[in-house]
Amino acid sequence: MIKKTTCGFVAAAVMAMGAQSASADITVGYFLEWPMPMMAAKASGAYDEALGMKVNWVSFETGTAMSAAMASGDVQMSVSQGVPPFVVATSGGQDLQIVDVAVSYSENDGCVVRADLEIDKDSAGELAGKKVAVPLGTAAHYGFLRQMDHFGIDLASLQIVDMAPPEGAAALSQGAVDFACGYGGGLSRMKEYGNVLLTGDEKEALGILVFDVTSAPASFVAENGDVVAKFLKVTADANAEWNANPTEEMLAVIAEQSGMDLEAARASIATMKFPSIETQLSQAWLGGNAQAYMKGVADVFVTAGSIDSALDSYVDAVNTGPLTSAMGM
Repeated sequence: MIKKTTCGFVAAAVMAMGAQSASADITVGYFLEWPMPMMAAKASGAYDEALGMKVNWVSFETGTAMSAAMASGDVQMSVSQGVPPFVVATSGGQDLQIVDVAVSYSENDGCVVRADLEIDKDSAGELAGKKVAVPLGTAAHYGFLRQMDHFGIDLASLQIVDMAPPEGAAALSQGAVDFACGYGGGLSRMKEYGNVLLTGDEKEALGILVFDVTSAPASFVAENGDVVAKFLKVTADANAEWNANPTEEMLAVIAEQSGMDLEAARASIATMKFPSIETQLSQAWLGGNAQAYMKGVADVFVTAGSIDSALDSYVDAVNTGPLTSAMGM
């Protein structure tokens, strides 16, 4: 359920007054049960202090709902929006922009081959002719296509079944499919019955990314670039602190703010990477590869019938200006 903590006239006022007014509020969307270092900065009030304004936080269950809230003006920024819902929104004409890479979690998305087949990356050619469960129209679908292309497997030889990750895991456990692709809890259960085809690092080396972004309406970024830059700086500082020294104390705060118990938060955050600003601005990410990745995801969605059409390019869907400014702060 979307909790609207800021009524329309306040959201409109934020848009109109921009970064100059210290009395303005900003409303930011985030996910519960998604532990990130920035949750510690949220708890400490670091965002309010850096921005000189009250930051209202509202939790969402889907990235699609985040897009809708930004379209209505109820939310000015969203943290850790998934790339697929972002691509769906921008492909449909919503003028959103990516302002940073919130988290990379390549290990939390992948394809798993049934253990008894004893097929790994070195013998992946043997997957030809097999049956696979894939959640069509998702980032996992895109990753599956890229992996099959990498291994030279003809898609026409495969029996592809559209299954959500939990269903794919169940099918894999019952031997109803030979391999399955997915993410999150479904992927975790898949791993109980098989072997991962490519690790997160191996996929990233091929340019197969799995990441969430901080997004905002392009008009808000244009009018409030300094606010966005300061926000991203606080996030980057929290990430740097966690990357350098992931203490139990910080984890406890992150877990509490995420609505998770300590061990669940520990397990989840262990699969996540929080790249530095320098890394985010590199060619491997927002310097070019992310834009190409989004185009690939969009084209997959068009083929799957999830969206009507893709943009010719997603270069304009990324605005590195505020992140570049944050690096100098």
